[in-house]
Amino acid sequence: MDCILMNTSNTVRSLCLRLLWLAVPAALLAGPAWSQDCHYKVEAGDQMRYSIGQIVVPADCTDIEVTLANTGTQPARIMGHDWVLVKSSDLIAVANAARAAGFEHGWLPPADKRIIASTALVGGGESASVHIPSSALTPGVDYSFFCSAPGHYLLMKGRLIVDAGELAANTNSGH
Repeated sequence: MDCILMNTSNTVRSLCLRLLWLAVPAALLAGPAWSQDCHYKVEAGDQMRYSIGQIVVPADCTDIEVTLANTGTQPARIMGHDWVLVKSSDLIAVANAARAAGFEHGWLPPADKRIIASTALVGGGESASVHIPSSALTPGVDYSFFCSAPGHYLLMKGRLIVDAGELAANTNSGH
């Protein structure tokens, strides 16, 4: 910065220091200059596999967005996929309720409070996104995501972790 130079007049140096004293607290109050990228892309295809098995969300994300892209070729009625988030302890029960709900309901039981978030069921070449407010998640709780189409959860499932640390080491290769 020019005002740090030794050849600068005392008046200019004094003015620069005053500006720094104002700028530093303002920058600290505004938070970090960078923001977390809280968008995650998950791909799934006709092989019934998600592209990632774990998503680590930094605790300072306020809105998490998950986009599911079906890279397959089959229509939703034949090989549709979705992305459903639940507490891990609810996964099997919700998967069974999803099967009972049927295709008419997108393989999701209507108004099931155990479902934290879900995308629409998408066929080959389609994608869908879901926004999850951070208030819906708690650090330390074990969350799982899965595909609710009948039997798909056996192969298509993973973990979502809310990292309580200041900076999360994100293991999501699609992040």
